[in-house]
Amino acid sequence: MLLDTPICNFGWKAPDFTLKDPNGQLFTMSDHLRNGLLIAFICNHCPYVKTLADRLAQDTDLLMSKGIGVLSVMSNDYRDYPEDAPDRMLEFARENGFNFPYLVDEEQTVGRAYGAVCTPDFFGLNANGLLQYRGRLDNLRRGETGARVPELVDAMLRIAETGQGPQDQTPSMGCSIKWTHGCV
Repeated sequence: MLLDTPICNFGWKAPDFTLKDPNGQLFTMSDHLRNGLLIAFICNHCPYVKTLADRLAQDTDLLMSKGIGVLSVMSNDYRDYPEDAPDRMLEFARENGFNFPYLVDEEQTVGRAYGAVCTPDFFGLNANGLLQYRGRLDNLRRGETGARVPELVDAMLRIAETGQGPQDQTPSMGCSIKWTHGCV
């Protein structure tokens, strides 16, 4: 099911969390705030994520080179969607050149706390952990040269420089988060 994310709730204080990657290494959100932090809710099986995975790897490498932290979170119920299982996450990250931590939200608590709706769902935080961006990787409008407008990169660079995100944001869209049975 195709879903759009809500409009950015500027200044919302992102809750801290600690999650493991598929190898069992712990990562704490607040340790990665730096000049800002991008949290990307993604998964392996979503066609939207598959389509943008190479670009996500390139864009996050650029952001990390500018001192911006990047974490990705997989909140899907991988028991019902085995393609999203931790061992497959390692493979997906390696195949797509992800240089950021790809974390397992086993209990889906982080996805729920953030109100994640779909994959991909991008949350851009400033150095104080306040939400300043919730939008797409690229804007659908074309730039003057015909190239795609890198909305996420532009937003995160602006957040790193000023602490504030752009007022004009295009909601992300993608596949719904696959919640454990009985959860909404």
